[in-house]
Amino acid sequence: MTTIFDYLRWRGDLSFSQSPLNPVDALIFSVLAYLPFDGLVDSGSKRADADLSEIAREFQRREVPKDKIRSVIDLELLRVCGLSRRFGQTVPFDYVNRTDLAEEKQFSAVSFRFGKKSVFAAFRGTDLSLVGWKEDFNMSFMCPVPAQTEALSYLERIASSFRGPLYVGGHSKGGNLPVYSSAFAHPRIQKRIHSVYNNDGPGFDASVLSSPGFKRLENRLFAFVPESSIIGMLLEHQEEYTIVSSSVSGILQHDPYSWAVEGPDFVRVDTVDDSSRFIDRTIRDWLAAVDPEKRELFIDSLWEIVTVTKAHTLRDFASDWLKHTRTMIRTFKNVDPETRSMLVDTAGLLFKTATRNLVAKEPERKKRS
Repeated sequence: MTTIFDYLRWRGDLSFSQSPLNPVDALIFSVLAYLPFDGLVDSGSKRADADLSEIAREFQRREVPKDKIRSVIDLELLRVCGLSRRFGQTVPFDYVNRTDLAEEKQFSAVSFRFGKKSVFAAFRGTDLSLVGWKEDFNMSFMCPVPAQTEALSYLERIASSFRGPLYVGGHSKGGNLPVYSSAFAHPRIQKRIHSVYNNDGPGFDASVLSSPGFKRLENRLFAFVPESSIIGMLLEHQEEYTIVSSSVSGILQHDPYSWAVEGPDFVRVDTVDDSSRFIDRTIRDWLAAVDPEKRELFIDSLWEIVTVTKAHTLRDFASDWLKHTRTMIRTFKNVDPETRSMLVDTAGLLFKTATRNLVAKEPERKKRS
């Protein structure tokens, strides 16, 4: 199966002026947003005009802390992009990275100048911080979350600095942010937006989907999800989405390096698989049965239990998961009876919903077999 690395070997010698940006390029920009560009292309950097080839070489000279890297493959992607003419000549700029525990916010973005006058604003998905995951869960009862508000401010700032066409995209939560920021941007900015790419990012509630700004962008919104999509099927999508073949199964398909590429496009399939439909239906049914106030209470109560461990990242938690799990169990036992009952009842409803959908799916499975 060919991947974005094979694409770079095939198409990497062509500039964007020779071959326009395509969905695979958009995914590559979106994944590059996961890299820590601190001190290189942010507001305090003296390398404002350095292209990606120079930035990639600087990364190789630096000792980047492991806790700043989502995946070592991201570093390899940067190296390969830097060596290519297509991406090596792009100029990254205006990198921001802000995490705020009190606001329950995790936001990061970086933009790239490419071609003659175009800009791609890439929003980072959820990183390894636990507060980033908490903000994701907040999307089930809150809109906008802080990252969405900041994404809108970021896009407006980028648009005010450059007058050419705007492309916006991201992966995971970073796929939700470009859609939100583009939908609520000023109409003058919206007119300049060429395309918005949501790569396996969650959708929105009805208020966003029915907004005038969202409707104005409908023909420029492009969503891509893998066959076993879970993250990308959360909440509502009104835009049509393309289903992409993947080399792995289940939740691992969220990894963009597993997506199959053919030429300047993804390998497309007709429909998501049974597991994706099952999870999608279960989450939708559960959200419909639990009102937003109770969702908020449920998620906030769980968050208080998690924070007792004093772990700040997924790596912190995994480093001594047994100890942290025991701490969470002890904390759960000590919460007040009313909160404990609410947690058990709400989690139980999710389990019952899953069981009901599993039973309903069984006749369909037998019929097909």
